[in-house]
Amino acid sequence: MARKRSRSFLTVATVIVLGAALTFAFWPRPTKVDIGHVTTGSMKVTIDEEGRTRVRDAYVISTPVAGRLLRVEVDPGDPVEKNETIVAQMRPINPAVLDVRSREQARFAEAAANAALRLARAELNRAIADKEMADTDLERIRTLHRKGTVSQVQLDRAVHDARATQAAFDTAEAAIEVRQAELDNARAQLMGFEDQQKLGTTSAQIGHTDDIPIRAPITGQVLRIIQQSETTLPVGAAIMEVGNIDSDLEVLAELLSTDAVQVAPGDRVLIEKWGGPGTLDAVVTRVDPWGFTKFSALGVEEQRVNTIIRFDDSKPAQMGLGHGFRVEVRVIVWALPRGARLGRVSCRRRHGKTPSGRNWT
Repeated sequence: MARKRSRSFLTVATVIVLGAALTFAFWPRPTKVDIGHVTTGSMKVTIDEEGRTRVRDAYVISTPVAGRLLRVEVDPGDPVEKNETIVAQMRPINPAVLDVRSREQARFAEAAANAALRLARAELNRAIADKEMADTDLERIRTLHRKGTVSQVQLDRAVHDARATQAAFDTAEAAIEVRQAELDNARAQLMGFEDQQKLGTTSAQIGHTDDIPIRAPITGQVLRIIQQSETTLPVGAAIMEVGNIDSDLEVLAELLSTDAVQVAPGDRVLIEKWGGPGTLDAVVTRVDPWGFTKFSALGVEEQRVNTIIRFDDSKPAQMGLGHGFRVEVRVIVWALPRGARLGRVSCRRRHGKTPSGRNWT
């Protein structure tokens, strides 16, 4: 009897516990909601994209001649003045080392030029002797002609001979200058690196130098150094890049082609997440008429269009922005001022289309 009562008590207790659990599980609870104050404001449709800053007119300074570039002493960020600041210096290139055959040929050319110079000097001496003899004969015949001893024909022949000897004398002098130049050229072919060092030392001792200064083409700052160490460079090799960050900084944003058709020059732009507080105001100045293919991080092929954005009145350099900095741009393609009614007319853009941007604020 006691066992039967105990079994009935356990059954009743189990039913009560199960009923309580089901009641607790299905008991209705209040729903959590966010509560806030309703305010009125303006509405904007924006196209958001990443961009990077750049100097619009960046100048790449290159070597004007082939030669040896001395170590560049300026650093990125240093200010430069147009046609005043010397940003780099170059020296003429060292002569090439001659091989055995070329050196022997140059020696023979020097010997030949030296012999030709001696021959030209001998020709000059003969021309001097002929000229002196012709001048003496001319004076004698003129004296005799005044006395009536010689004829006019003999006088004319003497004048002709004097002029011919004078021309031969001038030719001999010119030949010596030509042969001297040929000898100097042959000796220059034999000049080696040691000879150039000796000449450079002598020039430095007397206060002369062959260094070629390279000056800044604009007033601004040094953006980056491409070649800083001392080395030998060909003509046209890039050394550094300079630009004016204070007044020539802009933003380049690569928009999707489907978004670029909604953007036009003059649209306002908000620049955010640039590293400082607040939002910078800017304006679209140009949308390129051609697009290019670019793959996204997920490997999706996209058509992008370059969009150029200029700052309004802010000075990017004073805020720390420079060349190649990352920013986020929000191009406003449609806006509704505060208090205006959203109607069919107010929804239309200047092109007569309803706003189709992806971001509403």
